[in-house]
Amino acid sequence: MMRTIEVLIVIIIITGAFIAASYFAVLPWPRQVSPMNLRRLSFTTLQLLDSDYALSDAAFQTDNATLWGGLQVALSASLPPNVIYNLTVYDVSQGATSQLYVPVASISNAESLGATSDASSYLVASSNVTFNVVPEKIGEHSGGGTLYILNCSDANGWWITGYTAQGLAQDLYNLLSPYFVNTIMVQNTTQLWRILNNNTLIGETLQNAVIINTFGEAVPIPSAYCTTPYSNDNYAYYFYFLGQRVRAYNWTWASIVGYPFYYVTNTGNFTGQSDQAWGIYGIKSVAQRGCYAFLQGLTDKTYSASDSSNIYQDVGVVNLSSQVLENCNYYGIYPSSSQTSTRAIQKSKLTTYTNLTVGLLMFDEKSGCYPGALYNYRSGTRIDGSLLVLGLTRTPDIRLTALGLLSYYKPRLYRSEYTANGTSRLVVLQLGLVGGV
Repeated sequence: MMRTIEVLIVIIIITGAFIAASYFAVLPWPRQVSPMNLRRLSFTTLQLLDSDYALSDAAFQTDNATLWGGLQVALSASLPPNVIYNLTVYDVSQGATSQLYVPVASISNAESLGATSDASSYLVASSNVTFNVVPEKIGEHSGGGTLYILNCSDANGWWITGYTAQGLAQDLYNLLSPYFVNTIMVQNTTQLWRILNNNTLIGETLQNAVIINTFGEAVPIPSAYCTTPYSNDNYAYYFYFLGQRVRAYNWTWASIVGYPFYYVTNTGNFTGQSDQAWGIYGIKSVAQRGCYAFLQGLTDKTYSASDSSNIYQDVGVVNLSSQVLENCNYYGIYPSSSQTSTRAIQKSKLTTYTNLTVGLLMFDEKSGCYPGALYNYRSGTRIDGSLLVLGLTRTPDIRLTALGLLSYYKPRLYRSEYTANGTSRLVVLQLGLVGGV
């Protein structure tokens, strides 16, 4: 019985102490325990108001009562009922030594925001101003600047599954023509014969040009070269001749995907049963000798068809080099940074080609191979011909070709100024709290 009475007394004492402590304790206000982040709320509100450019329109039409009335309704509807606001628009102008911010309009739902307030700012641009980029033209200061894109109607492609050479040619034209003085579609192999023999098509500069082969592993061949000696060794000699021309005119020859010189194509001349490599009409296989022959011609070596060993190697997944990755942002071209290379050129096979150097590494080296690179043949300090090879598996991504050429030639981009007078305005939204605790 005494134990029970003692327990009851202890319970009464503890309960009384708790009640007394709760009565005299000073508890914090709910807003101090879980305060509202007014700065974050103001910024997200500004973003919400400008999601359909309504805020930008109102900021540049401060005398439009309808726009400002709608803006105030939207602002009030976006905020909790216990939040008061002041929204002010400032004109941004360039002073002698600094930017000047001049208030041009303001709306508010309270005379004062009180002691507890916070604000965020948001820069809007005028819808009447077009901000554009003007690219520098490749070759406009150094001579050259002609881009030839092979669009031959009398040729067929290989290793470009899902595309046609003509479709790829048009995409390349759209991507690269702003960067060159002249961009010319080579519409047939007769026109290709003309430029191979130092004859211009529209009076362009032929020296120091860039030629892009859109036919993948196949290369168009003019009818005039479908005879000896160009047909020697399954047309390997034609590629030797092609390398000589690239060196003589200081061209950059670009192969967009796969083996760069594995087939020749001419649908008007190759019409026999044996002229259908992989079932593609008008294509003849040159095989491994094609690349060796081109490199011999490019590096001014004597023609030889003795080497037919594999110059390529399958190295699997490869990654864009750091230099090319940086240029993705600069030029606004974003191919996948990882690709699959089944036709990477083995470095050991290039040692016999004197003065052939890597001018641009498109992909990081892997397993002693170059998955993609631009090679220069140098005569002393002078470059006499270049070759861009992307030894990737199909299907082709022509953004890589464009990015490779731009990363090598480095044309500058001239951007318009966002700080020009009258083109920008600053919107500041200040929020405060009212109401209960």
